[in-house]
Amino acid sequence: MNKNYYAILMAGGVGSRFWPVSTEEFPKQFHDMLGTGDTLIQKTFNRLAHLIPKENIFILTNERYNDLVYEQLPEVTKRQVVLEPAMRNTAPCILYASLKIQKENPDAVMIVAPSDHWIEDENAFSKNVKQAFDYCSENDALMTLGITPTFPNTGYGYIEFINTSAEAIKSVNQFREKPDYETAKTFIAQGNFLWNAGIFMWSAKSVIKAFKNNQPALFDLFENGINAYNTDFEDDFIRDNYKKAENISVDYAIMEKSNNVFVIAAEFDWNDLGTWGSLYDKLDKDKSGNAVVNSRTLTEDASGNMIRTKNDKVVVVDGLKDYIIVDKDEVLLIYPKSKEQDIKKVLQKVKTTYGDHLG
Repeated sequence: MNKNYYAILMAGGVGSRFWPVSTEEFPKQFHDMLGTGDTLIQKTFNRLAHLIPKENIFILTNERYNDLVYEQLPEVTKRQVVLEPAMRNTAPCILYASLKIQKENPDAVMIVAPSDHWIEDENAFSKNVKQAFDYCSENDALMTLGITPTFPNTGYGYIEFINTSAEAIKSVNQFREKPDYETAKTFIAQGNFLWNAGIFMWSAKSVIKAFKNNQPALFDLFENGINAYNTDFEDDFIRDNYKKAENISVDYAIMEKSNNVFVIAAEFDWNDLGTWGSLYDKLDKDKSGNAVVNSRTLTEDASGNMIRTKNDKVVVVDGLKDYIIVDKDEVLLIYPKSKEQDIKKVLQKVKTTYGDHLG
């Protein structure tokens, strides 16, 4: 394997739309959401390890999840676990990890990948990442993998590319915010739009240069710690300085401001597993179209439901269609799939009424 290949595996999110399974103390990336025997972070780590040396896969997470990372990925070392002492969106942590990696290996090329995506064709994934790595090794480029839209989704941002080349690598014209339905339809009709999957590839040199040019204050904050990185003094520097970082996403910080951004249309099926409905879409269904995880079910006039419990619980459902039915410890959620985007609000009400420990 190429020793210059690195990965930053993003595992700091809370995934509150997967409540009540996903909570602040134990978020979705550390759960076996698909019922396969592996948690999402384990699946992502193993997928990256097809192409990238295991010791070069860095786990970027909030410090409260430190123990969970070591529990689920026992092969990783302290060097590989990069802890955020405060929530500051994706730009600060990516810059911090990139500076660490560049100090260790100035020739590094890396992928930044969320820990909670569903990707079935892992060979096609590795092929696309290798394409990007080859390009980024030779060019000053910020690259992303885009997903060919299958319907006018209003829940994703879009990438507009310049469609003048027959090459797989396209120049990006602009990033577009999550559109309304009519706008999403026009994007798809134009044929030069992809869903933004939040998967990025670049050389350490290129991404750090982009931060220096576009986010000088953020760059200076983290560059000041360069002597401490990869030493015993790193934790002290980060504890004292990380909270000073602006709360900003990597998209806003550098991708939307740079003119050397390129995209590859992914050759694999992808799902961001952001909601119970998206999980339902990817699971096998019973004869009535119910998706079932960890449960034994008896259903009557019940279809299109997402049913999840722990430990083979018997679930009897009669007369419910297109519902999310999730049983977890102190909480039972029975909620329409059509309102899944409101689960965040429901969670806040539950915490206010019955206590923060439930979220």
